[in-house]
Order: sequence, then C-alpha cells, then structure tokens
Amino acid sequence: MRKAALHNLGCKVNAYETEAMQEMLEQNGYEIVPFAEGADVYVINTCTVTNMADRKSRQMLHRARKMNPNAVVVAAGCYVQAQGAKADDCIDIIIGNNKKKDLIAILDEHFAKIEEKEPQVELIDIAHTHEYEEMRVSRQAEHTRANVKVQDGCNQFCSYCIIPYARGRVRSRKMEDVLAEVHTLASNGYQEIVLTGIHLSSYGIDTGENLLELLRAVHQVEGILRIRLGSLEPRIITREFAEGIAALPKMCPHFHLSLQSGCNTTLKRMNRRYTAEEYYEKCELLREVFDHPALTTDVIVGFPGETEEEFRESKAFLEKVNFYETHIFKYSRRQGTKAAEMKDQVPEPVKTERSNQLIALGKVNKKAFEDRLIGQTVEVLMEEEIQRDSETWQIGHTREYVKVGRKTEENLTNQLINVEIENRSQIID
Repeated sequence: MRKAALHNLGCKVNAYETEAMQEMLEQNGYEIVPFAEGADVYVINTCTVTNMADRKSRQMLHRARKMNPNAVVVAAGCYVQAQGAKADDCIDIIIGNNKKKDLIAILDEHFAKIEEKEPQVELIDIAHTHEYEEMRVSRQAEHTRANVKVQDGCNQFCSYCIIPYARGRVRSRKMEDVLAEVHTLASNGYQEIVLTGIHLSSYGIDTGENLLELLRAVHQVEGILRIRLGSLEPRIITREFAEGIAALPKMCPHFHLSLQSGCNTTLKRMNRRYTAEEYYEKCELLREVFDHPALTTDVIVGFPGETEEEFRESKAFLEKVNFYETHIFKYSRRQGTKAAEMKDQVPEPVKTERSNQLIALGKVNKKAFEDRLIGQTVEVLMEEEIQRDSETWQIGHTREYVKVGRKTEENLTNQLINVEIENRSQIID
C-alpha cells in the first residue's frame, strides 16, 4: 500500500478539491499519512492569488522533495496552471485545473513509466473549457461543517487578479449533483453546509439556474440545519435575493461581500463594476432583512495610483459600513494582469502603513460587534474541545460565525445548543 500525503494552499475551493483528491486516493488503496517524512506520494494543491501564494507553493513543493527525495511530488492547481510546464524542477507530475479529477489515472500512468525522467504534464487550455470538473466528497476534516463547491471560474477580470487566467471562465455544477452531495453529507452527520465557488455569485449563468434557486433546494435537505455562503459580489444582493434568502430559516446571517476599496476612483481602476454608494445600499438591504447580520469583506491597500486622498476616502467608507471583519491585503503585483503594468505603483512602506491603519480599525469594529452578544443567548454549533488555562471548553460558532465557548467537560461536538454569553471570556479569538 502506497502512502500519500496532501497539503492545501489557498481558498475554500482548493480545500474542497484537496479533500476530494484525498478521498479518491483512499478509495484506490492509498494510505493517507501526515505531510511529513515517509510518504511515497506528496500532493500539493497550489495557489497563485498573490506573489506570496506562489512562494508558499514553491516552498511546499521543495519541502516535499526534501522529505523524501524518492517520492513522487505532484503539483496541482492554480500555481502550476498559471506557470505551465516549467513551474519547478522538483515536480514529477503537474496537474492543472480541471484535471484533478483524473489524479488516480495520472498516478497509475506515472508508476507504469517510472523510469522516465521527464515530468508528466497534465494541463488543458483552461480559458476555453466549458466543462465543470466534477469532484465529490462524502466527508471532510471538519466533522460539523462541510464546504460544497458549486461553481468554478470567473468572467470578471478585475485588473489586479490572475485567477480568471488560472481558473478559466464560469462553469456551474449541476443542481442535482450538488443536492446529491449535500444529501450524502447530511447522512454522514454534517449539519452545516457552506456553498463555495471561485465566483459564487455567477452560479447558474451558464446553465439557466441561479444561486437563489440552489439555496432553496439545499434548504429542503433533511438533516442540514445551517447554510452559509462563500464570498459574494455585491451586485447579487437585489431585493428579490435578499428577501428570498431571509425567508429561509436555515440561512446564516453571515455574508462576505468583496469590496476591495471604498473609493470610486480606485474601484474604477480595479474594474470592479460598482460604486461605493451601490455597495453601501447592498449592506443596508441585508441589514434591513436580517437582524444584525455579520458583514465581512476584503480590502486591498496600495493599489497602483492610490493617493493618500483615495486611501482616506476608502478608510472613511469602512468606518461608515462598520463591518464585523475586514481582511486587509497589501496589493501584490501579478504579472499578466493589467494592474501590473499601471503607473504609480505604491511603495511597500506606504502599503504597510495603510494596512496597519485598516487592521487597527478592523479590530475595533470586530470587538464592538462581538461585545453586542454579551448578555444574549445564542445558538452555537459545537465543533471541538479545547483546553484553556487548564480547563476544558467546548467551542463552536454562532450563526453569525462568531466563535464562542462554554466551560464544560461534557462532549458537545456536533450539537446545536443555546449558549448564554455572560462575559467576554466566552468569545474566542
């Protein structure tokens, strides 16, 4: 029995695909072992969203080679899709996007020709495929919450983003295939489902369906008690959509609306296709139909040409919206994108200073949102047991995705319980 170790980098879609590849390996006789010395096959599902992601992908590939020089090192996913056949000399097998489903056949072919020295390259022209890569999972590393990939690719071509080149155009999963997987996960004890995709808001534009229809169908699956959504584009938040999801009791009031900048001039250079005013309207609409929803977002600082005035405008907008969580990213120059060729690239020290300002603001907003829960009784899906100050705690997430805990030695894993938040110590950072 060959031993296989897997390592995932990047987004929830990557995490889902890594789980699916692990399940394929298990079903075909491989023993899954930790990502450490001793594996016969190392599978690294790579990421290329930033220069740092590229660097981490290369580091993990070289780590695998060092841990066992005789092992088969498999590089899968976005980094190798973007870099092509010359990604790195330490790789034995390159598997691009839309080829991960063929992992077992590719490994079988490799072992049949093990004496050949050239790396095996499995890449397609991702920009011109219309095929959704069907992969399935029946269980995941988390025992209470499961990600379900329903969509791949992106048609937006934001000026800073390499992902449409690595993932291709929008491709949606058939609704019946999504539902079949959700039924399987429910039968295996999962009570919370997170629908995810590269550009989730585009679900169904190629099949004549839409995300609201999918949510209504998933909502009917017995055993699923909570539904969350991955990152959304703000334009999907119409009144019909907002009221439609608010009518679904299983829908968690936790929404990640990608922003990137609160300045219209910067948004235009980013090719984001909405204004700050339109974005704010979407946030207010969600707050109208949900009671204190948790709104989270992404913001890029130091985008090419971002002046101090533009940054102040963006910061003021974040103060106005008052997000629960704000994920701050310093602009990363990606070769092959329009932004990489733009003039007035912002110096790194300026990016760092602006990032620090927004991170500090985010911490204040996060604490204020969480403090509002003190004195309330909230529904929590318990996930795991931890030790804090030599005491046993059971912890999980509220519907708003705030991590909270209860001090008890009773095993509450995968139970939905009501927890009274008596003080700040029950909110877990």
